[in-house]
Amino acid sequence: MHRFWFAALTLLIGLDSLAGEILFLEVEGSINPVVQEYVLRGLRLAAREEAELVVIILDTPGGLDSATKEIVEGIIASEVPVAVYVYPAGARAASAGTFILLAADIAAMAPGTSVGAAHPVSLTGETPGEGDPMAEKLVNDAASRIRAIAELRGRNADWAEKAVRESATATATEALDLGVIDLVATDLNEFLAALNDWVLPDGRALHTTGLPVVHVRKTFREWLLSYLADPNLVYILLLLGLYGLIYEFFSPGVGIGFVVGGISLILALMGLQILPINLAGLGLILFGVLLMVLDAFTPTNGILTTGGVISLVLGSFSLFDVQHPAIGLSRWTVIAAVGTVTAFFVFVVSKGLLAQKRRPQPLTTMVGLTGVARTDIVPGGKEGWVLVRGEYWRARAQEAVRAGDEVEVVGQEGRVLLVRRLR
Repeated sequence: MHRFWFAALTLLIGLDSLAGEILFLEVEGSINPVVQEYVLRGLRLAAREEAELVVIILDTPGGLDSATKEIVEGIIASEVPVAVYVYPAGARAASAGTFILLAADIAAMAPGTSVGAAHPVSLTGETPGEGDPMAEKLVNDAASRIRAIAELRGRNADWAEKAVRESATATATEALDLGVIDLVATDLNEFLAALNDWVLPDGRALHTTGLPVVHVRKTFREWLLSYLADPNLVYILLLLGLYGLIYEFFSPGVGIGFVVGGISLILALMGLQILPINLAGLGLILFGVLLMVLDAFTPTNGILTTGGVISLVLGSFSLFDVQHPAIGLSRWTVIAAVGTVTAFFVFVVSKGLLAQKRRPQPLTTMVGLTGVARTDIVPGGKEGWVLVRGEYWRARAQEAVRAGDEVEVVGQEGRVLLVRRLR
């Protein structure tokens, strides 16, 4: 809906008043390095174009502390005034969003929005318990930082500290009454109208009437990486890429496994560059995949598969160092992914065990059957492979056979078939 207002505002503004401009940045979702890059790029653009104001439309459940710190520092150091507006109704400035909102020159919220719940969380996603020295250190550091930000902007520092220590929250009306924000505006029209002739603490006065509104859009790179900043998507792409390439490696030719697996793995690696990861967790995932693949080709009655599942689960839950549970890897994603992979390999291993117990069929019955060559077969050279009645056999030929040719079995030498190409 707010995209409509961006367009409407731009059309209603006359072109004869171009003394400055108002830049809109839209931050929706988790706070991560991609959002950090986008916001800082917008602030640099505003300074270069000598914009009148930068408006950040904010709706976030929280995010990474490192990215939040860089954004807050960028807002505070910005030469152009920055207004943060929590919008539309139903949006929130939770956790890291509270820091960003308080750091703005002008903090505003729409009715039906909320702010707060900035208590740090542990690496497991749980709220740190009392008596834990590391937990107390995290809380004290966050409390001192948010208090300093609130004091710098002349806002309610006591409530800001309470938002960290006690996970306090407030609605838009409550935040205004508490002195946490500067104004409540229903929509973007009302918000910009309220900012006209607004005097900042340093004496600068804003003039928003008649100024063009410019929406700073994400670049294609930022757009792509913003999707890959989701640990759940990166995790699925990683497993899909690994198993896709493994399937292709053990299948003749180049097919869908190579294409899908290759693209998925490349996208996953891009996501792993954005998100903070634990190399030990990545190693456990790779080791678990290796064990399960080995069990499929050298059946051990499920021992390697069991070890692979354990390694895969441990690696999955320790892969990302994302502290906030709202933006971390979901346990249900892990359960669904590992469960699907396990079910597949249990099926493959069980089929392998049944094949081992199956009584061998007389080899002489193969003569006269037809099949398809899966690899090139060169006379006097290396043996190739043919597919006869759904089974792969090593094969030799007295004349050249190319992959894809239809062949006939003319003889056998042990488990090697002698074939000729059907003309």
